[in-house]
Amino acid sequence: MAKSAIDKDLKRVDQLKAATRDSSRAMAAPGLALIFLLATLTWAIFTASGSPLSYLVMIATVIAAYMALNIGANDVANNMGPAVGARALTMGGALAIAAICEAGGALLAGGDVVSTISRSIITPETTLGTTAFIMIMMAALLSSALWVNLATLLGAPVSTTHSVVGGVVGSGIAAAGFGAIIWPTMGKIAASWVISPVLGGVMAAALLALVNATILFKPNKVDAARIWVPVLVALMSGVFAMYMAMKGLKRVWSFEPHEVLFLGLVLAGVGWALTIPWVRGRTGRMENTNKQVGTLFRVPLIFATALLSFAHGANDVANAVGPLAAIVAAVGNGAAISDGAVTLPIWVLAIGALGIALGLALFGPRLIRTVGEQITKLNEIRGYCVALAAAITVLIASALGLPVSSTHIAIGAVFGVGFLREGFSNRGIRNKAVSPEGVFLKTSHLNKTPEEAVSNFQKRQRRYLVRRQHAFSIGAAWVITVPASALLSAALYFAMSALFGF
Repeated sequence: MAKSAIDKDLKRVDQLKAATRDSSRAMAAPGLALIFLLATLTWAIFTASGSPLSYLVMIATVIAAYMALNIGANDVANNMGPAVGARALTMGGALAIAAICEAGGALLAGGDVVSTISRSIITPETTLGTTAFIMIMMAALLSSALWVNLATLLGAPVSTTHSVVGGVVGSGIAAAGFGAIIWPTMGKIAASWVISPVLGGVMAAALLALVNATILFKPNKVDAARIWVPVLVALMSGVFAMYMAMKGLKRVWSFEPHEVLFLGLVLAGVGWALTIPWVRGRTGRMENTNKQVGTLFRVPLIFATALLSFAHGANDVANAVGPLAAIVAAVGNGAAISDGAVTLPIWVLAIGALGIALGLALFGPRLIRTVGEQITKLNEIRGYCVALAAAITVLIASALGLPVSSTHIAIGAVFGVGFLREGFSNRGIRNKAVSPEGVFLKTSHLNKTPEEAVSNFQKRQRRYLVRRQHAFSIGAAWVITVPASALLSAALYFAMSALFGF
């Protein structure tokens, strides 16, 4: 009895410490973010001098830094959430790994040249002056940053790419009218709202069903794990080798399709060969339980999380600094960028990398908890399925030319494993609904008493293992991201044009 009371007191102390730590971070984070923004402004002042429009570069630099902070706060949660929710990583460990991998991906594989997002949205026939082009980019960048910031405060993971796209659409319409927009591109983006989460959810559910059938539902789980865990790690190794070749390293090294496939097969074989002795050593005295077998997926999940973060840093840093690079090039050339490709100065790339890492460390934990803990309960196996499903889905979609969002895929994968787990948990319970008084509303077991029906209904209610309200709130945030950022961007374009007298 005394021990139980002590345990409760210690738990309260731990909760108090956690609350104090979160409160301290909440108070310190805005100040540190402001210091970072001021530092980027100072750097831009010394770097961007020498042109009549250099003051616009200074302003755009601060906006890009602000956008990078928001990308780190919101987008990175999709990669880190499953590992934290599965308890494979602590929050501190996840933040450290993500910060290093995101910054490393941005700096090492971010590339020397980026394609401005306006190239695929604004028609080539549209004639834009230098100042109009700069205003479009600045308004798009600021509106997307503000929208992502609001979504983070509301606890909704959204696509930063879609936010930037919406920003360019809004400011592009404000500058040149509706005819300036390539509307088929917007149709593809709208299609991705459905395609991305569905593909991610189906793939993650299929992977979890495979693990269940080959390992978890077997009488001797340990023996099954000795056979199938190396196979699953080989699959992961091959998939991530191809994923890194196609997505993570595409800006610094262009692979041919046959080279990507060969690399995947080679790394799959290496992963399988290295995992066999490791699994045998870990399973020597392992208990025949799902929990014990699940520990074999912890290390693969951590590696998958790190690789996803590296690829994300390499790809999505352009969302933060691509418009800034376009503005720097336009100011330097004295003309709008018409070919869609601009050089990415190292100082611009560094701002994006540092901003993403800092935004993750300061503001990321809230969204990480939402993705990893508040949608459905994750463990090492489910987290592994989510991470692997995200990579496989992106590869398949890229090969088929389907428009997808990595953010939507990752969230869809979390829902996918949750709904599959819920389906397995509810097998055998057929009653649909019973009133509190025991009156049947609909049932397939007419021979059950009202008391038994009520009991089954209550059991079914307890087995809703996915929080539906998150599906609706996140889905709503996805749908309104493009129009919300577009409207905000249009308003900002007019305000900036009036402010600067253009």
